[in-house]
Amino acid sequence: MAQPLVLFETRRARSGSEVGFATLNAEPSLNALSLAMAEELLAQLHEWRDDPAIACVVLQGAGEKAFCAGGDIVALYEWLTAADFTAVERYFVQEYTLDYFLHSFPKPVLCWGHGIVMGGGLGLLVASSHRVVTESSRLATPEVAIGLYPDVGASWFLPRMPGRTGLYVGLTGTHLNAADALFGSLADYFAPNSERQQLFEQLLSVEWSDSPRANHHTLSQLLREYRGEYDLPASTLRAHFDLINAITDHGSVEEILQALESHAVSEAWLQRAAQTLRDGSPTSAKVIFEIYHRAPRLSLKEIFALELGLTMQFAQHPDFREGIRARLIDKDNQPHWSPATLAEVGDSYIEEHFASPWPASQHPFKNW
Repeated sequence: MAQPLVLFETRRARSGSEVGFATLNAEPSLNALSLAMAEELLAQLHEWRDDPAIACVVLQGAGEKAFCAGGDIVALYEWLTAADFTAVERYFVQEYTLDYFLHSFPKPVLCWGHGIVMGGGLGLLVASSHRVVTESSRLATPEVAIGLYPDVGASWFLPRMPGRTGLYVGLTGTHLNAADALFGSLADYFAPNSERQQLFEQLLSVEWSDSPRANHHTLSQLLREYRGEYDLPASTLRAHFDLINAITDHGSVEEILQALESHAVSEAWLQRAAQTLRDGSPTSAKVIFEIYHRAPRLSLKEIFALELGLTMQFAQHPDFREGIRARLIDKDNQPHWSPATLAEVGDSYIEEHFASPWPASQHPFKNW
């Protein structure tokens, strides 16, 4: 019998309230978020939002390796290969709806962001009210390498990272540890992996109330108890903050890459970043640069509406499918980008990606 894709459980707390636990249950794929998982999770969250007995929700991933490594790339590749853009749209509409719903969820949501937290997984983590990272956390927005761009609300949260660190992270796919995530406002709290079950048991011992606002404070108070008790690894992002701001203080991706390469001669961390940007999709890099500068003027709803249109444009342009093929299907790591270089990606081509595929009256999010 097939295992459920998402495990749901409610546990009664001492106060009489209940805590809802949702566990992404696809360990072999590092809990990659499939369409069915997103549908099930969204439906359950709607029920828990409206259930007065539920005081708090916990979102976690099965196993020790990952909370969620991203979206269901295998399914997306199959749909892109078959030019089934209806299926692609259905997937991203559901995923972005889930992310937006989490952003606006009235009750506290504790997301346990252990292990790999990338792409779609990062969207779920950042959208939660109480974002926890551990000593094993590895966060990233690696989409430039597969011919996409950081979506799932990243156009909202990357520009809100300190300085221009969000632009740097988006362009380079740099992996972030727990300290980086805390410094970059992608997470709120640290707790060690070994304390997960003990912390969850404590959720059943606190005095929840009928007030979501009070329950947010209660959960924050519980998680603050872990602050300062454990040694975090150093934040490379914080240590390079001034340098990152200098590298990204340019008016084009070409100039940023040149500045990055000039500083990357003797440091492996910067060399990896330069290599990722150099080898990534030129179109993706230029879209990332452009949306980073457009997004701060937009509301969260407008961000997700813009991202859905952008993503559907990427689905119908060549680099997204080719990037998945080269990096994750054939794994030859030899993507044939089109256009092939940054210099060949003109402004009009970028504007094509920002053109909405729908009239405003027909946008899938028009009724949000």
